[in-house]
Amino acid sequence: MYDVAVIGAGPYGLSVAAHAAAAGMRTKVFGRVMESWRDHMPAGMFLKSEPWASNLSDPAGARTLARYGAEAGFPAEHGSPLPIGAFTDYGLWFARHTVPGPDERTVTRVSAGGDGFTVGTVDGDTVRARTVVVAVGVLPFVRIPGPLAKLPREYVTHSTGHRDLSGFRDRDVTVVGAGQAALETAVLLAEGGARPVLVARAHGVNWNTVPVPEDRPLVRRLRTPLSGLGSGWRSWIYSELPWAVRRLPDARREHIARTALGPAGAWWLRERYEGRIPELLAHRIRGARLHRDRIRLALDAPDGPVTVDTGHIVAATGFTPDLDRLTLLDARLRTRLTRVGTGRAPELSASFESSCPGLFFAGLLSAPAFGPSMRFVHGATYTAPQVTAGIRRHLRPTRRTPLVPAPHRPAPGTRRERVRKG
Repeated sequence: MYDVAVIGAGPYGLSVAAHAAAAGMRTKVFGRVMESWRDHMPAGMFLKSEPWASNLSDPAGARTLARYGAEAGFPAEHGSPLPIGAFTDYGLWFARHTVPGPDERTVTRVSAGGDGFTVGTVDGDTVRARTVVVAVGVLPFVRIPGPLAKLPREYVTHSTGHRDLSGFRDRDVTVVGAGQAALETAVLLAEGGARPVLVARAHGVNWNTVPVPEDRPLVRRLRTPLSGLGSGWRSWIYSELPWAVRRLPDARREHIARTALGPAGAWWLRERYEGRIPELLAHRIRGARLHRDRIRLALDAPDGPVTVDTGHIVAATGFTPDLDRLTLLDARLRTRLTRVGTGRAPELSASFESSCPGLFFAGLLSAPAFGPSMRFVHGATYTAPQVTAGIRRHLRPTRRTPLVPAPHRPAPGTRRERVRKG
């Protein structure tokens, strides 16, 4: 029996597995390493976060993106956008050095019983583990707006559904959304010969500012601190104090999860976008239907209804953390989990443990509990050691050899020892 089975081999799963393996736990990792980054992001995209805020986490803090860049021969520097491909290669390098042989089979079922969990794979095999960490990334939680959800997938796709956008050359494509995924997808479509139009409910496109320098006078650093989620005190709190967010009332946490760090484009994309991508801002999708092998969109605009015909729609509309979509969890196990407030995400302890002892969640599903940093790679640096500590506590009564040193006992004959015996 394994001490821990980690479901998912993206930044969060790899980071947790690196810490667990280094702690001497018998660790099993399931998933295609860096799958979302390798297979579900168009070629030509860049990492939005700063390289120093995109490190995966190992206990020694040695396997950083900067170190990999130095070995691979490229700079990973503050203020320099990094290609997604380079970050993907970093994740593969990290896995080779820190994680015991990932098992790329798809997990189809996780159930609780006896002294742990049963993990079933797509080929019918099963593995037993005392604890399970669910770190499945964002793919199970893609969100497509209601009016578009019923259209055939050959006409409507999510932004994560494309590795190669070249097939849209000379075609009309409507991109829905106003965040980085929507803006960069529209740019890549245009640069690849397609005819994109951006449709968004927002009245304007928000752009992140050029990052402040790392080396600044103390007064400026205090006035505008720099964090893994950007600059400013609010971003710093979300980035550096997830434990404080978790202590807020449920309604407040749910509000933060929905609204904090909203849609915005990276500063380096702005020149490639503005004046080149047609926009329909402040437009809401009221309906959509097929018409002569095209999609007819009914939009509500400030000046009245608008109709748009398009050949394809890419919904860059984000993700919804929802336990009910996590069908790999046994239905009985899923329904017994306590949720955050009125939402669909699991309530978690300080060590990311759910109300089912031994079942932990990392990544997007933990954002309503710990805040928006869990939507970004940067959150893995906080998550991994906390989860590993929680696994230690869960395993301690069942292991013959403790995973941590035994508590210090006073020497025989000392006052503290006499008091203890008395």
